[in-house]
Amino acid sequence: MIDEFLRLKELVVKYKPNANFELIEKAYNLSKQAHEGQERVSGDPYITHPVEVGCILAELEMDESSIAAGILHDTIEDTTFTYEQVKKEFGEEIAELVDGVTKLTKIPYTTKQEIQAENFRKMFLAMAKDIRVIIIKLADRLHNMRTLKFMNKDKQIQKARETMEIYAPLAHRLGMHKIKWELEDLSFRYLDEKNYYDLVEKIAKKRREREEYINNIIADVAKKTEEVGIEVDIEGRPKHLYSIYKKMSTQNKTIDQIYDLFAIRLIVDTVKDCYTVLGLMHELFKPMPGRFKDYISMPKPNMYQSLHSTVIGPEGIPFEVQIRTWEMHRVAEVGIAAHWQYKEGGSGEKTYAEKLSWLRQMIDWQKDARDADEFMENLKIDLFTDEVFVFTPKGDVKNLKAGSNPIDFAYSIHSAIGNRMIGAKVNGRIVNLDYELKNGDIVEIITSGASNGPSRDWLKIAKTSQARNKINQWFKKEKREENVEMGRTIFEKEVKKNGLTMSQVLKSESLDGIIKKYSFHNIDDLYAAIALGAITAAKIVSRLKEEYRKTLPPEEQTNMLLDQIEKESKKKSKTVPDSGIVVKGIDNCLVRLSRCCNPVPGDDIVGYITRGRGVSVHRSDCPNMKNIIIDGDARLIDVYWYQSVSPNVSYLAEITLKAHDRPGLLVEITNAIGESRIPLRAINARTVKDMTVVMHMTLEINNTEQLDRIIAKMSRIKDVFEISRNK
Repeated sequence: MIDEFLRLKELVVKYKPNANFELIEKAYNLSKQAHEGQERVSGDPYITHPVEVGCILAELEMDESSIAAGILHDTIEDTTFTYEQVKKEFGEEIAELVDGVTKLTKIPYTTKQEIQAENFRKMFLAMAKDIRVIIIKLADRLHNMRTLKFMNKDKQIQKARETMEIYAPLAHRLGMHKIKWELEDLSFRYLDEKNYYDLVEKIAKKRREREEYINNIIADVAKKTEEVGIEVDIEGRPKHLYSIYKKMSTQNKTIDQIYDLFAIRLIVDTVKDCYTVLGLMHELFKPMPGRFKDYISMPKPNMYQSLHSTVIGPEGIPFEVQIRTWEMHRVAEVGIAAHWQYKEGGSGEKTYAEKLSWLRQMIDWQKDARDADEFMENLKIDLFTDEVFVFTPKGDVKNLKAGSNPIDFAYSIHSAIGNRMIGAKVNGRIVNLDYELKNGDIVEIITSGASNGPSRDWLKIAKTSQARNKINQWFKKEKREENVEMGRTIFEKEVKKNGLTMSQVLKSESLDGIIKKYSFHNIDDLYAAIALGAITAAKIVSRLKEEYRKTLPPEEQTNMLLDQIEKESKKKSKTVPDSGIVVKGIDNCLVRLSRCCNPVPGDDIVGYITRGRGVSVHRSDCPNMKNIIIDGDARLIDVYWYQSVSPNVSYLAEITLKAHDRPGLLVEITNAIGESRIPLRAINARTVKDMTVVMHMTLEINNTEQLDRIIAKMSRIKDVFEISRNK
């Protein structure tokens, strides 16, 4: 471990020889003491993780406080050390950073989505206070992704998906491309293993050919720049895997058709040199029309600056050229982290604040997103998007998400402009409000004082959450009574649909809890939110119904559950997939899953050829197949599950549970199934001798892992002594 700490010090010395190493070493010693005896899943001492996080921060050339906080980031959460102790030892700045990065206290929300949404809300507030919080969090996530191979498959998928949907886009928004690319490639590896390694193999096959091609181009460019006396650093630019795969998928292209698979980067000393070198490149190679982008005169919102041009190289093969200064290169690699390199000089604070304007907007709209699903969806959309640059009639640049229209443009200027809009002109011509804005468009909004305000249809047209939230705010204020009445009607219908009465619901203490949780002042606010689609009546009533059921005597709770089970069992369910099974050597074969043993994905299976009914698929341990398998019947055939059976396809699994009978047992068992979100399709219970209850249940599941989890959960219920799957 000493070696790792020495590596950290060496990384810091490279960019700041006079750094406060006493502070960093003090943080290391405290973290080592705090995590003494703890191990990672890999078996390594836990201290390896915080030190690696510190090394990643040092590679970003972060300040000493950030590195110290990175080394300490798990102490408050995972050890006995408290916020006050860290504050006493290291001061308020570092304590606040550590506290901001610490995983948030788990609040008992109903769904995982709500927990995740609340965590991200708090994370954005912490970011607004000090952006270093998310830089440390990204370093933490990057090292966790690098060591994800030690986790189980479910955890790998969960972490990879969260990284791809939230953390990689955040790194992109902060201009931290180096981290973004690695996060995406690591996530890609676990989310789509087959395509990942297939692409790795394809690229490896052409590596020598590609390197030779790029080296020849570099030699030609070096000779040309030397002739005109410009110092330039030229390098081949490797394209990261996920970016290649995404282009191949979205553009339906082969790897040979991806232009910027071949790419070079030229780094010069001044902006003037950038444009001079661009001219030289266009002299040497023919530029492709429409493939030039000037991000120097019009930087991206994440501070990225560079000239991009695709040109035709030798043998007619296109390749991409990027031209930038050394300072631009530094910002392109580490984005907002570059701010701390220059912060001590005290300049650029205004520019820095402007670069984070998107974060303030995100915090504004998240206040209005009461529903976790809506919040998470808007978060992913607003983070993971490219921008389009358009102009006001006065020539001011506005950047919006790609696909935006005049409605989004109007509300990005001011709420009053959007609310009074009656039309729009683009480049002097009147356009529809759903017109998709393009780079360079000049947009003029036509307004009228006599306007009746926005239309509800605009909510479907607007592409940005900022515009949708401002439209919703107008309706909340101007159409209050109408919204309350509409929401009450929707709510009452949902209550009736669930077999409850309004008097039962309105008397429920849970209703007060829901109103408080979502920051409503009264029930009229709840009705208005339902009418505006900010929250669904089904979600609220479902929760109220569950709370109401808990107030009933045990017998009535059971009857209510059984009624619900009976209704669910009458619903049609697709229990056999159209193509969940592959029969070896036979295409388009009629396949049916045997009802005697109900195989599900994850089971070892065997096929048996039947007359007139295709291949019957049984579990390998099915009693009906036992003698046939032993005797080696000629009608046996190899079958197996597709590598990825659709999660939308369900299967029936029958289990038998035995327990010592007692009041409330059935309620606890059905609660456990309900909390696991596994449909219970049938249940039959009887009491036998010695007051033993035997329950036969039919569950609708996606795979054996899901079944194992619910069996493990029910096994922990008091008085349950045996659970087995029926054969």
